[in-house]
Amino acid sequence: MKQWYEILFENYAHSYDREVFTQGTVQEVDFIEQEIGFDKTTRILDIGCGTGRHAIELAKRGYSVTGVDLSVSQLQRAREHAGAAGVQVQFEQHDACSLPYDNEFDVTLNLCEAGFALMETDDMNYAILQGAARALKPGGKLLLTTLNALFPLAHSIEEFENANAVGTKNSNHTFDFLTLRNRSVVEAADDAGHIRTLQCNERYYMPSEISWMLTTLKFSTVEIFGCRAGNFDRNRPVTPSDFELLVLATIDMRT
Repeated sequence: MKQWYEILFENYAHSYDREVFTQGTVQEVDFIEQEIGFDKTTRILDIGCGTGRHAIELAKRGYSVTGVDLSVSQLQRAREHAGAAGVQVQFEQHDACSLPYDNEFDVTLNLCEAGFALMETDDMNYAILQGAARALKPGGKLLLTTLNALFPLAHSIEEFENANAVGTKNSNHTFDFLTLRNRSVVEAADDAGHIRTLQCNERYYMPSEISWMLTTLKFSTVEIFGCRAGNFDRNRPVTPSDFELLVLATIDMRT
């Protein structure tokens, strides 16, 4: 049986491009460039690339980028965007839980809940991090954004519903304080205008959980900041007001 995120992205590429949280690409890529020292020899893997907004912007700036996603329609839209921009990006269909790469990239990106945190089990989410770590060369960097568990613990249901950007209507939230999972009902219009009602299940993470998982995967440094779409910033400490976390990690040189 298909999961809710597979159904959502079957025919959602044009709608996805119009989402509010997808409009800050230029600033986010500015930040990525700073983190990698503007080194044009950097090979980048964009996991859960969607319609290719980060991958294409990086390619426009001269970087070698491979973008992977589970959704055929998202990848088709990404290839259209790349063609219109006149850039070359290698777009491939893969499940983020079973990436085929080994010691190939200098940087892996997993931005805007690109698979991670959407998976139905914690093991599957961890497998995404494993694949990202395995894809990196020694000393490689991971840039990740994910859902901040401090937010639902500190906010009302109304505030929680308003913070969820995906879909035309997001309601019936049930947050489990033991598993840190939020279940909700999303009504989203696809590109054909059909309304789909989806039973969503998302995992929120404590900063300490993220740090522990990445440490087990041989990341030697893990830094975690508060995150706002279109405003990535190292000077933003994590607070309960941040809906997302921005995670920057470097894998051990000896890996």
